[in-house]
Amino acid sequence: MNLIVTENYENMSRVAAMELMGKIVEGKEKRVNLSVTGGKTPVRMYEIIQEFLKDNKFENVHYYNFDEIPVKGGSGLTMDTLRRLFFQPCRIDEAQIDVFDEKNYMHYDKKLEEDGGIDMIMLGLGPDGHFCGNLSGTLNGFGEGCRAVSNHLNERIEKRLAFLSGGMDKMADYYVTFGPATVMGCKKIVMIVSGMEKAEILKKVLEGPICEEIPSSLLRLHPDFTVIADKDAVSLLGKK
Repeated sequence: MNLIVTENYENMSRVAAMELMGKIVEGKEKRVNLSVTGGKTPVRMYEIIQEFLKDNKFENVHYYNFDEIPVKGGSGLTMDTLRRLFFQPCRIDEAQIDVFDEKNYMHYDKKLEEDGGIDMIMLGLGPDGHFCGNLSGTLNGFGEGCRAVSNHLNERIEKRLAFLSGGMDKMADYYVTFGPATVMGCKKIVMIVSGMEKAEILKKVLEGPICEEIPSSLLRLHPDFTVIADKDAVSLLGKK
């Protein structure tokens, strides 16, 4: 595991942007498959990348979402977020965007294999230690590939997804996600973490036992796992 500590969120975003852009540049010579994250943490990173990509087109780079929350009568929440934050501002061609959703998840591991695998996946860290849609309490072991997860497993998940979907009447019965085995099959994993509110869970991920209760703890077993975190996020590391 490689841990990169930065001074603050801005610096973390710049280091993460350089990591992602380094893979994008490889698209000049060959196909490159990248799986990217939504949420709040990568917002500044995408702004930095936008400046880089606005005058540079890398047509061999393909982008994949790693989870999707369907909405009844609407489009998926994850893809909507990625289009708004990244794909549209950077003018990424639709032909370069590979959509993972509730219609194709059952065959997506095979598709990824046929595409040559994911060269790099960039993840955030959930407050319960989850990565992608692999929330604490939803796993049936670490061997699962792309999978569907019930939105009704517990009240916490149900309320959160109902809020995101715009109400219980619009919430689907399940969401889909790259499972642990899918993510561990990626050639490189990068996790970005910022803020004091993530310090306690990051400590559990990096220093606690590898267990299903803290799903991201599994990533420590990957041969090419990098964490890019600011000083606040790492403030509890090494402390009892």
